Amino acid sequence: MPLIFKRFMVLLRAHVDKASWQLLITVTVCHLLLVWVLLNYAGERALIEPDTFIYYYIVTTSTVGYGDFSATTSMGRWIVALVQIPFGLALFGILLGKAGQFMTFWIRRAMTGDKNFNHLRNHIIIFGWHSIRTKKMIDYILADTKRQDRRIVLAVVDEIEHPLLSYSEVDFARLSSFTDNDELARIAISTADKIIIDGQDDDQTFTTALKLSPMVQTGAHISAHFVDESKVALLRAHCQNVECSASKSAEILVRAMQDPGSSRVQEELLSTLHGDTQFSLQLPASVKTCQFGALFHYFKEKHDAILLGVAHDLSAQNMDLNPPLDYLVNAGDILHYIAAERVLPDEVAWQRLS
Repeated sequence: MPLIFKRFMVLLRAHVDKASWQLLITVTVCHLLLVWVLLNYAGERALIEPDTFIYYYIVTTSTVGYGDFSATTSMGRWIVALVQIPFGLALFGILLGKAGQFMTFWIRRAMTGDKNFNHLRNHIIIFGWHSIRTKKMIDYILADTKRQDRRIVLAVVDEIEHPLLSYSEVDFARLSSFTDNDELARIAISTADKIIIDGQDDDQTFTTALKLSPMVQTGAHISAHFVDESKVALLRAHCQNVECSASKSAEILVRAMQDPGSSRVQEELLSTLHGDTQFSLQLPASVKTCQFGALFHYFKEKHDAILLGVAHDLSAQNMDLNPPLDYLVNAGDILHYIAAERVLPDEVAWQRLS
């Protein structure tokens, strides 16, 4: 028995020292019940009805005191003056302080990137932070007004605080490593739907892509950006669900020289902030085989969109650009097109085209 009592005292002291929520709630409930019992004993019948008493207890204990309910007996007034208000006011102050501390703690966690996001589903994760490029990427994502509403998690390994607090759609996670299993579980990598890897260098991007490729859910898509094209072919050979991109500055410069205005066309195709943009649309599994020509004319007539080509997987490694009009398109194929806004699958009359 002494050992059990000693352990109980140690546990109680731990709760008292840190003013835990369990202790504060327990003490508050005990104080509330004590006041009710004493007022009942004092004959304050108007105050002890459950709905009235809760209202009276909060208003009086917080010293707001509207005056619509108060003790009427001599003993009742002494109970209020000596038991309810002094102890209740102290509890009220402690509870407010604890609530403020709790709010500060959670706001601080959001700023420092320590929150846990393993509850998220079908979200977007961006690995890597670049002061200008990352913000622009998020602006492009949010500018797509018909996109699926997804949370965006910015994951970094830099010693920084949340750089995009003004973006309510963006959560911030600071990781110790992009390849640590526990850290990846904290940002729910296994349930993410879209992932962008834009590391500080190609080595970080490469190792992160290799790590994530087998961890993501079936159908999730990973985009990885490289400066040097030497790693692109290697990653494509081992990770079919990773779409690799590399700087095309040389190609764009030559094309702009040979065909003036080409660089402007590239900007328009990639930006959702203004003008027509390149989008993609996967044919539903219920769609029967149809001809590219029928799709081409339908999209132009009904959606003012121009079809560019057809891909057979998310990474588009086997893409047919500008195929002939009799080219057959099947369920699961992906149409790439130019339009002022995204065309959603349920906006297309597939039965008419099959």
